Amino acid sequence: MQQFRMGAGRRMAVLLAGVALVSCSKETGPVKVGVLQSLTGTMAISEVTVKNAELMAIEEINAAGGVLGRQIEAVVEDGASDPVTFSQKAAKLIESNKVVTVFGGWTSASRKSMLPVFQRTNNLLWYPVQFEGNECSPNIMYSGAQPNQQILPALDWAVAQGYKNYFLVGSDYVFPRTANLILKTHIGDRKLATAGEEYVPLGGADFSTVIAKIQAAKPDIIFSTLNGDSNVAFFKQLAAAGVSTGQLPVMSFSIGEQEAQAMGPQLVQGSYAAWNYFQSLDTPENKTFVAAYKKKYGADAAVTDPMVHGYANVYQWKAAVEKAGTFEPTAVRKAAVALTEGGSPMGPVKFAANQSLVQTAYIGQLDGAGQFKIVSKSPAPIAPEPYDRLAFPGKTCAPA
Repeated sequence: MQQFRMGAGRRMAVLLAGVALVSCSKETGPVKVGVLQSLTGTMAISEVTVKNAELMAIEEINAAGGVLGRQIEAVVEDGASDPVTFSQKAAKLIESNKVVTVFGGWTSASRKSMLPVFQRTNNLLWYPVQFEGNECSPNIMYSGAQPNQQILPALDWAVAQGYKNYFLVGSDYVFPRTANLILKTHIGDRKLATAGEEYVPLGGADFSTVIAKIQAAKPDIIFSTLNGDSNVAFFKQLAAAGVSTGQLPVMSFSIGEQEAQAMGPQLVQGSYAAWNYFQSLDTPENKTFVAAYKKKYGADAAVTDPMVHGYANVYQWKAAVEKAGTFEPTAVRKAAVALTEGGSPMGPVKFAANQSLVQTAYIGQLDGAGQFKIVSKSPAPIAPEPYDRLAFPGKTCAPA
């Protein structure tokens, strides 16, 4: 009996040692992160390349030694341009794949659908796209532009050009409607006019009624919050109706170099867009990034603002993890807003205390090659304001 007990003790010691070894190996093995973008559906025209940029950043970090001594393993999922699918895939990534953070999303509908998942699991989403503000969650790092960093600088520019009558057209979901509410408030405050406001379903392709209303209203400029491949139909039907961007300027908030290339640059030549980055930005850091992206994805590949924000998000997460000394989301969030300025293709980046990025606003005009000539730049980087002071007075952002 004594001999059996001793054997059992030795067996238990071996078992415990094995558990320790397995635990140690987990600590030194790959760390999983989620990459969740629309790879199919109406938003794929914009989001596939964001996924590419995020994966490129992960590959670069791995080649340089990883983060906290561990390689990053990307688990890629397709949000399929559907908010419900985004929510389901976010839950899968966190609860089944055990990712420590997620990079992704585009539409505000997708973000709002994912938000309860990140709050319930106390995980952290790095969101790379401009949006309507009116939200401030401790579970999201908002690197895309707030309204005061994109749509309002675009209005400032348009006013400076002498435009007084504005037609607003957008996809029918939360970002375009809230963005246009903010725009109308500021247009009215400046004693200017809103000539019309029209929406089509996300992915919609029939703009005949909208274009007829635009022609009847005779605006000075169109402000477009259309998303995805609806832009292709809109610009084609504008041209077919004899409305050229030379005669009636269009300012877009979701068309970048990638979308222009996919639509055909001649179709949108002369139109404008407002972003916080353009591929034409003339800095050594940007030239290095663009060259690396083209080397990996092809000489004709285009680079856009959301792609660069997705790329920068991965590096900001790495820096925050290393500052915190852990992958735990709450500690990473606190470290992220305490980081000093870091370099990126768009220039120095830093998250403010409200978890949104401080950044410069640019206005660009599309040329025949699908690139933007920068025609205006904010005098200095703009601090993010999630709640517009005129449209939503008294509201503030104070994440936990």
